[in-house]
Amino acid sequence: RWVLSLECKGSRNVMSALRRAVEVDFRDKEKHKSQGLYLLTTGIPDQETRAISAYVAEACRGLDFQLHVCLFSVAEGTDSSGIVPARYASPRETASAFKEIVQAANGRFHWFGEAGIFESDDITSIISEMEKAKNYSQKCAFLVESLKQRS
Repeated sequence: RWVLSLECKGSRNVMSALRRAVEVDFRDKEKHKSQGLYLLTTGIPDQETRAISAYVAEACRGLDFQLHVCLFSVAEGTDSSGIVPARYASPRETASAFKEIVQAANGRFHWFGEAGIFESDDITSIISEMEKAKNYSQKCAFLVESLKQRS
């Protein structure tokens, strides 16, 4: 319920937000078995991708801590707040940058917009599992059929 009371605000200073979350809000992180952080965003961070990736890789080292990103693409050339961002990147470049950051943090990436889901690590995993199950089922059917022909 508390999420419903939140208001959308902030900047694209991802490094500052991550530092606050990791160094201030997760002070007792050693006491917890697993922690995750979801970054909800509409655009490219103000900082370079490599710097953020290096920071999250270091922050996650030795801990069961993951950074997950949910990227919501708005119509190209617009910003939901009406503010011109410090950095600009196309939706594809933005998604690529966040995928790199998520990989450094052992997290998951989800990209969606008004038209639907563009990419999701969870959906990709589910589809992969379904393909494996289908292949296994086909192998079993072939084995059963070959055993029937022998008898």
